[in-house]
Amino acid sequence: MSARAAWRLEGLGFADVYRYAAGKADWLAAGLPTEGPGAARLRASSVVRRDPPTCRPNDPAEEAVRAAEEAAWPVCMVVNEAGVVLGRLRGERLRSGAERVEDVMEEGPTTIRASEDLAPLVERMQRRKVASIVVTDPDSRLIGILYREDAERALVRAEHERLQTKERSQLSFLRHDDQTVALGEATARAIGITYNP
Repeated sequence: MSARAAWRLEGLGFADVYRYAAGKADWLAAGLPTEGPGAARLRASSVVRRDPPTCRPNDPAEEAVRAAEEAAWPVCMVVNEAGVVLGRLRGERLRSGAERVEDVMEEGPTTIRASEDLAPLVERMQRRKVASIVVTDPDSRLIGILYREDAERALVRAEHERLQTKERSQLSFLRHDDQTVALGEATARAIGITYNP
């Protein structure tokens, strides 16, 4: 909210008023909840898995492997003390037998923001044959990992729901039309004329 709006609310007696200075785009990119007409849009934040195991660059690699196995994840995200994504361990690198995480991590994995629209993101991932992508906030802190299969399922489910809603709406309209015809016929009979819809 703007500074003016925050001051106005305080002037009206609201005690806990906060001004989020970074703005709406930053709020969305951080994957924070939204309201209003755009809230129903499917975004990366809708399907991101938010609990991947993490490790630090100086951790023993065997600890990263243990963390991934215990969490039943095929990856361990490498983050610093602030949660900023530095890299990841997956596949052969996760099982390399190296001494330290930073010796084998993939540095600087591709990331997206939580506000990314899901449909175009899935199209890009399909085109590039990418199975997963790291989701971070605007300060590069880890939010989670988005798996393409989760996103594809969410898009199919949303389209199915949209079609069901459309079908219900059309059936409702047809019922309304039938009622109109019945009302027209009853009215015509009552006044003694022939009703021809």
